[in-house]
Amino acid sequence: MKPYVRPISAGWWLHRMPYLRFMLREFSAVFIAAYVIIFLVMILRISQGQAAYEAFRADLQSPLAILFHVVALLFALLHTISWFQLTPKAMAVWKGEERVPPAMLIIPNYVAWVVLSGVVAWIVLGG
Repeated sequence: MKPYVRPISAGWWLHRMPYLRFMLREFSAVFIAAYVIIFLVMILRISQGQAAYEAFRADLQSPLAILFHVVALLFALLHTISWFQLTPKAMAVWKGEERVPPAMLIIPNYVAWVVLSGVVAWIVLGG
């Protein structure tokens, strides 16, 4: 007698929002990895001289490259926000006998993110 194997569609994760968010967060890693590769290629082109770097920059101004960067940014934001929200589940902090409220772990992440983003923007935009 064969055991019953319940059929599962390829899009099973599309039917419930928590599953969809989980899969999108996992899929975001593909775009983050691709962005890291582009960054490493940029460093390589810089080491090859100004002409190679300028050619690389010209390639990045194509509509497809701009679309990739927009999508990668959106996935990076999704990835960051979802991990900040998961911090209290991944790291249980206790003060005496009471668990620290989730907001006390989440809010400092957002504050640090905003401050560091401001510092980077200030540096990039010339202070």
